[in-house]
Amino acid sequence: MPLPKLPSKPATLLLAKDYPKASGANPIPFPAEEVAAPAPKKAATKAVAKTVKAKAVTPAAEPAVAKKTSKSKAAILVAPATPVVEAPAPARAKATPAARGKATPLKAEAPHPAKHKPVEVVLKSSTSRHADQIGITKLFVLDTNVLMHDPSSLFRFEEHDVYLPMMTLEELDNHKKGMSEVARNARQVSRTLDALVANTDDGAIEQGIPLSKLGNKDAKGRLYFQTRLQVADLPEGLPQGKADNQILAVVRSLEAEQPGRAVVLVSKDINMRIKARALGLPAEDYFNDHVLEDTDLLYSGIVQLPDDFWNKHGKDMESWQENKHGQSATFYRVTGPFVPSLLVNQFVFLEPKSGETPFYGQVKQINGKTAVLQTLRDYSHNKNSVWGVTARNREQNFALNLLMNPECDFVTLLGQAGTGKTLLALAAGLAQVLETKLYNEIIVTRVTVPVGEDIGFLPGTEEEKMSPWMGAFDDNLEVLNKSDGEGGEWGRAATQDLIRSRIKIKSLNFMRGRTFVNKFLIIDEAQNLTPKQVKTLVTRAGPGTKILCLGNIAQIDTPYLTEGSSGLTYVVDRFKGWSHSGHVTLARGERSRLADHASDVL
Repeated sequence: MPLPKLPSKPATLLLAKDYPKASGANPIPFPAEEVAAPAPKKAATKAVAKTVKAKAVTPAAEPAVAKKTSKSKAAILVAPATPVVEAPAPARAKATPAARGKATPLKAEAPHPAKHKPVEVVLKSSTSRHADQIGITKLFVLDTNVLMHDPSSLFRFEEHDVYLPMMTLEELDNHKKGMSEVARNARQVSRTLDALVANTDDGAIEQGIPLSKLGNKDAKGRLYFQTRLQVADLPEGLPQGKADNQILAVVRSLEAEQPGRAVVLVSKDINMRIKARALGLPAEDYFNDHVLEDTDLLYSGIVQLPDDFWNKHGKDMESWQENKHGQSATFYRVTGPFVPSLLVNQFVFLEPKSGETPFYGQVKQINGKTAVLQTLRDYSHNKNSVWGVTARNREQNFALNLLMNPECDFVTLLGQAGTGKTLLALAAGLAQVLETKLYNEIIVTRVTVPVGEDIGFLPGTEEEKMSPWMGAFDDNLEVLNKSDGEGGEWGRAATQDLIRSRIKIKSLNFMRGRTFVNKFLIIDEAQNLTPKQVKTLVTRAGPGTKILCLGNIAQIDTPYLTEGSSGLTYVVDRFKGWSHSGHVTLARGERSRLADHASDVL
């Protein structure tokens, strides 16, 4: 059978393992003075020759490849240990049929993975990095959105100075009216600036006000205001009256006035930073509010024990049984080198490959290299079902152990869509409100941030206004009510009315000043909350109240909020290791095979 005719421009798709990996945090090559010295030419030529030989290219194509590689210095700088070099189109056209035959099995290999996790990388500008290397202080020019996002940002720049353009103060004044979070932050910043300026001479303002004046010892720099009109040449065509352009003009003017000083614009507005970079001005995002630079480092609440855990930690092991809350649990006291890396209330598991019985436990105490592990209740069994719901995987079993533990006052559940966060929380709440009567009622609240266009003002009472936002809870309640099939239609209707009477839907806008006693409080979509809003909600807890925060940090709808600065990320990181809180990251979707596949490929 003759070989199929090759196209004039062959495809250059590579296998997943053949894709080159970036050598640093920034895949974009820096200017020549910022990049490390290139590898020696001999080593590069040797690697190229090795690759060409592996590709079975004819001798006629080899000089063309070597010539192309020698010209491309940037390719040598960022190339991995075994670079993949494609021959030019003319040289590839002369390849022998045998070589073509070797190239065809590429289709049978595993395709490039479709799912890509967006990597959140915090990068400083080149001016800022250069100032850090030399050891000089920087002058940060703040955009208005930084102050409205974090009112305490003035005191977060350590030994560096802060500069406020007059247009920033003008925009703060425009946003101070109203009851929104932005308006409250604008008023708080204005009060802070008023306290800093108080009892200061006019001449002292020009020389800078110490930021440590109000007791913030970490802020060792000075605060400067724009006290005179600064004219800078911006490209023609930029609207001069626009606030962003006036702030950019101030940055350029400061660079001209203080040539030896590192002047950096700080803004949460992506377009503002792009515009500044296009004009050759250093600009950075405000990332001092980020709990973590990489969300992969976020505490998951679960750790897998090494295979030799019992051999290394079971030498002087003690075990005993206790009866707590009507159920018996086994405790193990172990000592060894793995213990210091554990945290209180963290879940541990060991699933031997030899087919032995797996071990699932929870860390209850840690003292140096000694820890106490407690076995878990198996909620995957029907006899331990919670309101007719059983755990379908390991993480759901861990979550139900937290939700049903009366000693655990604060629980956070993270997970993608369809992992069962809302269903597990509602089932645990109904079981402890209606069956064990541990709590009086369930209170449900969430942030009202629309995904699409807003539908305007809604009529009715507070609960009626919130009901369109609670569709997820209605869906889960419908699933939980279907499990009761003994009483028929009348029995189901009576049960539904009883459940509805014990579930209250509240708005976040009216939470300040309240105290919840013996309530089961569920905060849904908590990833859209700021750290300040989360603090306001969690501090509402009175005696006997349990608070649950549910969310998916990959679906944030609040402006200027990222995975690293979300309130949900904030509480997970701050509460880890506390003996009365717990966290589980749900990994596997259990909604349907369609939803699971959509989460992977879309």
